[in-house]
Amino acid sequence: MPRPSAQSAASPGTLRFSVLGPLTVHRDGKALPLGPLKQRVVLATLLGSADSPVSVDTLTDAVWADEPPRTARKNLQVYVSALRALLGEAGGGPRLTHTCGGYVLRVTDDELDLQRFRSLVRAAEGRPPAAAAPLLRQALDLWQGPPFGDDLRHSPRLAEEAERLELRHLTAYESWAEAELALGGASAVVEELPELVERHPLRERLRSAWMCALSRSGRQAEALAVYDDYRQLLARELGLEPSGALTARYRAILAGDDRPAGARAVPARRALPPDIGDFTGHGDELDDLLKLLDGSGGVVLLSGPAGAGKTTLAVRAAHLLGDRFPDGRLCVRLRDPDGTTRPLPAVLTELAEQIGPRGPSTPEAWREWLAAHRVLVVLDDVPGESAVRPLLPYGGQGRVLLTARGQLGGLAPVHRIPVPPLGAAEALHLLAGLVGGSRVRADREAALRIVRACGGSPLAVRVSGMRLAVLRHVPLREFADRLTDPADALDELTSGDVSVRQWLARGWQALPGECGRHASRLAEGTGDGPFGLAEAAEALGCDERHAVRIVETLIDAGMVTSPGGEVTAHAAQYELPHLIRLYARGTRPGTPALTP
Repeated sequence: MPRPSAQSAASPGTLRFSVLGPLTVHRDGKALPLGPLKQRVVLATLLGSADSPVSVDTLTDAVWADEPPRTARKNLQVYVSALRALLGEAGGGPRLTHTCGGYVLRVTDDELDLQRFRSLVRAAEGRPPAAAAPLLRQALDLWQGPPFGDDLRHSPRLAEEAERLELRHLTAYESWAEAELALGGASAVVEELPELVERHPLRERLRSAWMCALSRSGRQAEALAVYDDYRQLLARELGLEPSGALTARYRAILAGDDRPAGARAVPARRALPPDIGDFTGHGDELDDLLKLLDGSGGVVLLSGPAGAGKTTLAVRAAHLLGDRFPDGRLCVRLRDPDGTTRPLPAVLTELAEQIGPRGPSTPEAWREWLAAHRVLVVLDDVPGESAVRPLLPYGGQGRVLLTARGQLGGLAPVHRIPVPPLGAAEALHLLAGLVGGSRVRADREAALRIVRACGGSPLAVRVSGMRLAVLRHVPLREFADRLTDPADALDELTSGDVSVRQWLARGWQALPGECGRHASRLAEGTGDGPFGLAEAAEALGCDERHAVRIVETLIDAGMVTSPGGEVTAHAAQYELPHLIRLYARGTRPGTPALTP
């Protein structure tokens, strides 16, 4: 039986818990004795999920990584009893309590550095650089070393949690660097980033900030060398090329067009969603998008099925092009959360509110304003041509970026960029960032099965990662097995209030005419993978002449993908995206033949 370690009675006073470095607890500035190693593992595990129940099984797994002893539950009770005596009360009751879900350690943001870090990072999200930079600096200054210290990392559970926290730390550092650069603080960024880049050589966002800082400090040759080193490292380690965004920055530095500190004006208007820190893949599409928007592309359309990453790609491009649009960057959704099309007056009202008190209130006034201003407008989730046509410019300085599931074939002139599924390497990279690289490396085969079952959908991969980050006890192999069952796969792709099935359902309900019924017939009547026109005609119950029209209508609606090159309809190979096929098979359409 372990010997508990605690003071006989906890004295009153202010407690300060720290896990962003060695595990410590101070009362009124004096360090408390935290007891033997296993007791400290229990405390660290509870603090990692402060204010939330931690089950006995979770604590057992954290303390005894291999085979727990028969007395494990009794030993845990001893450790908890000692910690309860040591930590005393909070808010008039025990600080460490037991509920039906497990043990709960109650702390406030001011008492736990991890809680304070999370609150500061959340407060900085979506704020302008002048407000975000000091908040992120405060958050970063809370860190005193590797989370939980080195002595507790023998626990695989704490090692995984530490890895996740270090990723959040790194993302916060990247956000701080970008905010600081926007404020002209290139010298501060140059001083702090080299060590981080050395420790995380494949972190592209970090490299980009370092390149920018070096360039704006008058060290262009070094900035270009950072890119070249990264390009060679990527090719050698992963067989990949740098993203379009980083390549665009490299070209700007090479051309002497990366503006020095102080030269960049903060846009007058910015109404964009926050850029995600773990943006992954779609490098070629981003490169093409940046060139078009920065050039002569008046209207650009990103098209692809639900969950393909269109909005994320659009928002990333808008953030990267901030200095090219001094009159602002705006973003408005054209559907309500339930999937219904928003009325044009409501959309114009929101655009006018983002512009200012004298914003245009009619389509004609909007077009005049758009032509006269160097502004980038993202119109997200466009349901159809009629919903967006009155908002498009006739010419002038403004640029409009559309995202839609369909091709919007009735709009012209429009530059169209299809958004393809993620490749296996890109999807693995995204998954590893969510569940931890060590967990993916431990069973890469299972991780590959997971991302393949997600059909390369960034949304599905992200939901899988979020779910696995919560279900830490579930092996990747078991989750992969769940996803391979077509009947249950979509139900597994749910994390909290984010559901891939609901996402697909909203898109399905918005399909025009008979598209949903036709897609269901194709899903039921063709096998997995590509299919030809003859197979489509058989599945649809009509001749090939009518089948090709139906398939092309589904292509326009974003439900079927088509060949990249020019081929005849009879030689073409079409395909239903994997997740759409799964959803369509669950709709159970009727089977009477279609009437020509």
